[in-house]
Amino acid sequence: MADSPSEVGQVAAVPVPGAAGGGPISHAIFRLARLHRMFAGQLLRRIGLHPGQELVMMHLWELGPQRQIDLVRLMDSDAATMTRTVRRLEQAGFVRRRPSPTDKRASLIEPTAASHALRREVERVWSRLEDISTTGLTDDECADALATLERLEENLVQAAARPTEPDIRSRH
Repeated sequence: MADSPSEVGQVAAVPVPGAAGGGPISHAIFRLARLHRMFAGQLLRRIGLHPGQELVMMHLWELGPQRQIDLVRLMDSDAATMTRTVRRLEQAGFVRRRPSPTDKRASLIEPTAASHALRREVERVWSRLEDISTTGLTDDECADALATLERLEENLVQAAARPTEPDIRSRH
């Protein structure tokens, strides 16, 4: 497995395992997501964040203070993961908690002044990640790739909304 950008070409050339032969697109998505997260992690570490934390910050910068449960819903996350993420962002000085004025049981998570300088760095990281991901693609190819990815996402969202499919082992 590749752990550094210099090994990326080696990973992309790895053949699809026979067991994944029935899902070459799914396997490609898996590889792409893993590599994208690896590059995001490398770029984000330079500014003191881990993958996913920048997305929480983006929502807070755009929407303002949020209850933790609202962040869970926005990020399609789980409560335990969000608790850890918020705790780490709080320890780094990027967010703070304050009591909710409307719900005595809840607190609001809000970005700190220190996080606003971080915003420009996050925007640069995302631009760099986009540049890395789309190198060599024309504007039309980028638009086509985005449309295809959105369609794949839509398919998965619709599948997730349907009742659970029967066990695939029972079909054979």
